[in-house]
Amino acid sequence: MKKYFASIIENIDLSFAGLDEASFSALLADCENTIKNGGKIVASGLGKNVPICEKFVGMMNSLGLESAFLHTNTAMHGDIGLIKENDIVLILSKSGSTAESVLFAEYIKEHKAKKWLLSFNDGGSLAKIVPNKLLLPLKHEGDAWDIVPNNSSSCYLILLQGLALYLAERVGVKLEDFKKNHPGGAIGKKLGGQSL
Repeated sequence: MKKYFASIIENIDLSFAGLDEASFSALLADCENTIKNGGKIVASGLGKNVPICEKFVGMMNSLGLESAFLHTNTAMHGDIGLIKENDIVLILSKSGSTAESVLFAEYIKEHKAKKWLLSFNDGGSLAKIVPNKLLLPLKHEGDAWDIVPNNSSSCYLILLQGLALYLAERVGVKLEDFKKNHPGGAIGKKLGGQSL
C-alpha cells in the first residue's frame, strides 16, 4: 500500500518538476492584473475537473478574490454571459482535445477576456486555439490502465491552489480579510470568529 502512495507522489512530483516557471509567472501576472482591474478569474472544466474548479473558486472566495466556475457544457447554453471583457478564463482539459472544450474555446475566441489553457498535452486542438498555455507533463495516472483521472486531477488541484495563494500574496490579501470571510468552523474559532 505504501509503495502505491509513494508512486503517486513520485508521479505528481515529476509533473511539477516539469512546470515551466515562466509560463506560471505569466499566468500569475495576468490573474493579478485581472483582479486589480476589477475582473474575475473564471475556471472552466467538465467531468472530473468540475470539483477541482469548484474547490479553486471556493478558496478564491475565502480569500476575497473574485472568481467563478463555468461548466464547459452549460457555457454554450447561456452561461457564457458570465464572462466579461476584464476577466480571465482558465480552461482545464487533460487531453487538450475534448470536443466540448474545443467548441467553447472556439466560441470565445472573439471575447476580450484573457484566455489560458491548463493541460497535459501540447499537441491537442486547444493548444492551437488558446493563445496562452500552462502545460504539465504527466508520466502516469496511477491506475492499472493509466486512464482514470487521478494524478492529473491532483496536479490540477495543487496547481490552482498554488495560483490562489500566490495571487493572494501579490494583491495584498491579509489574514483579517480571510477572517471576515471565514467566521465558522474550527478556522473561524481559531481566528476569533464565531464557531458555527
